[in-house]
Amino acid sequence: MSIQPRTTATAFRVVAVIEAVTWAGLLVGMGFKYLGDGSEVGVHVFGPLHGGAFMLYVALTVAAALHLRWGIWPTLVALAASVPPLGTLPAEWWLRRTGRLGRPREAARTPEPVA
Repeated sequence: MSIQPRTTATAFRVVAVIEAVTWAGLLVGMGFKYLGDGSEVGVHVFGPLHGGAFMLYVALTVAAALHLRWGIWPTLVALAASVPPLGTLPAEWWLRRTGRLGRPREAARTPEPVA
């Protein structure tokens, strides 16, 4: 039994969003810690969550790049997108729009047969 490309693409999309959400949570937690009341709860909660999401995103990016045959540049862009906050979202949008996470809508339509 082999994993379908659609499953790989969906897993990548989900993890890209989770990585971005945990990044945002960590940033909010750091805001409260350093600019707010000094509470470290947000950092203690979102720090490990984001660390795990980051590692999962990197591993899944490499797996998706191999399974979906992205090539070196899309792979490097997707990996680099994990560094800036919320960068995985535009990377996922770009990969989807360019057909690397499935065929774009325009290309997915089959042309009418010529009679």
